[in-house]
Amino acid sequence: MEGEKGPVCVTGGTGFIGSWLIMRLLDHGYSVRATARLDPERKRDLSFLTSLPGASERLKIFNADLNDPESFGAAIEGCTGVFHVAFPVDYETKETEEEKTKRTVDGAVGVLKTCLDSKTVKRVIYISTAAALVYNGQDLDEIDESFWTDVDYLKSLKLVVGPYAILKTLTERAVLEFSEKHELEVVTLAPSLVIGPFICPKAPGSVQMVLDMVLDKKYGPSRMDLVHVDDVAGAFIFLFEHPEAKGRYNCSANVITAESASELISTKYPGLKIPRKYSDDALKGFEKLAALSSKKLIDSGFQFKYGVEEIFDGAIKCYKEKGYL
Repeated sequence: MEGEKGPVCVTGGTGFIGSWLIMRLLDHGYSVRATARLDPERKRDLSFLTSLPGASERLKIFNADLNDPESFGAAIEGCTGVFHVAFPVDYETKETEEEKTKRTVDGAVGVLKTCLDSKTVKRVIYISTAAALVYNGQDLDEIDESFWTDVDYLKSLKLVVGPYAILKTLTERAVLEFSEKHELEVVTLAPSLVIGPFICPKAPGSVQMVLDMVLDKKYGPSRMDLVHVDDVAGAFIFLFEHPEAKGRYNCSANVITAESASELISTKYPGLKIPRKYSDDALKGFEKLAALSSKKLIDSGFQFKYGVEEIFDGAIKCYKEKGYL
């Protein structure tokens, strides 16, 4: 482990990507401040974070809520960097589309304002998603960071994933606009479907979604873009530490068909049955999507470590260890 670095803040620290990122930052010698949603009755067990190696000396957990961006002030104060992973978990509320968009964008931009006001934050790494690029209405095999999801086109598709993709697209645009206007250094990272092992107690939605697509013979997209959660965490840290990093970066390492992935899993785990969570309707919209080109990230010097087999191995082993199977 290198000498102590930071402090840095990870918003959304109890989630799949946030918790794994905290673990890797601690491994790299960082002092970490993580934010978690308010828990007035203290019912949430955060031992999966507090028991991480180095956590007792270098991890502090703060309560914060995106509906009140100023609540992130205590966690961000004095930090050199912020990894903004948090996203509203209640984006499916009965609010109007305009209300949801305003609340989500205001939350993200409010966190950036707090970073700006801190006078110490040198760089923010914001997590976007492939969904902010791929629904662009063009029939392409591969896309780079110049592409954006076309919100009107996406609305016309009437997909279950649509509201999420729209919010992420509009929020990333707002984040980059704020960055340019106020000269705050912000880099965005757009991963494809993130799967692999997890340290959070609940099975991550993206892992369950991929396994549903792969293991259910009735459904299977012609192609899936996948990336290991550890590669995503590694890309976060790389972009924070790499002085030349600017703008948007795609993050996807593997392309595989659902049929090929199913054959791989059934050969290694014969008879495997994972209870299905998502309906066919919920899984629509992943067919024939363009693959994300990670050339910009790779050309910057980043190296992906994990292949498809390791990705699925990690996920399935966690399912078994945590009693989902």
